[in-house]
Amino acid sequence: MISKKKSNSSNRWLAEHFKDQYVKEAKRKKIRSRSWFKLEEIDKSNRLFKPGMNVLDLGSSPGGWSQYAVSKIGKKGYILACDILPMKKIVGVDFFQGDFRNQKTLNVMLSNLSNINFNLIMSDMAPNITGCSSIDMPQIIEICKIVFKISDYVLSRNGVLLVKSFQGEGFNEFLAQIKNLFSKIKICKPKTSRSRSREIFILATR
Repeated sequence: MISKKKSNSSNRWLAEHFKDQYVKEAKRKKIRSRSWFKLEEIDKSNRLFKPGMNVLDLGSSPGGWSQYAVSKIGKKGYILACDILPMKKIVGVDFFQGDFRNQKTLNVMLSNLSNINFNLIMSDMAPNITGCSSIDMPQIIEICKIVFKISDYVLSRNGVLLVKSFQGEGFNEFLAQIKNLFSKIKICKPKTSRSRSREIFILATR
């Protein structure tokens, strides 16, 4: 019975996915993922990108956010994309594959980035969703904590951090913990997010 429910849920998600207007638009425009449109919406409202800036894209695969960033920063900018999964080459983007939840991998990455100050760190990462909030919320908050830890080392003065989270138990407590670390914090809920999604984005400025 459980496997049948999972199968029905998966089939329903796939049907909705391929009917999604942003999935269709991404395919038409040869964009790597519908998340491109979320970043575009947040950027238009908050002017995240400037020509020549350094950008770190955490959890980048398949590359929708990096693809958008390349179109905004120009040839003088620098983009480093990182993911546990492989990512097809994007011209103008360097890629590091590894799981930075692993402390050794994280140390190697931070060591290699020690001479770079990033103006923007962005993360669209999420755990494998179970649908159970008591499991999903602690996992997404743990990912957010790692992203904020990385920002401590490589985010420039007046730099901006954009990171995905979920609405749910534990979020307000996490938000309270990070408010003293940044001069400005804003919560964004793009219209391009799926209607049933609990995802939100934390936009933090140093």
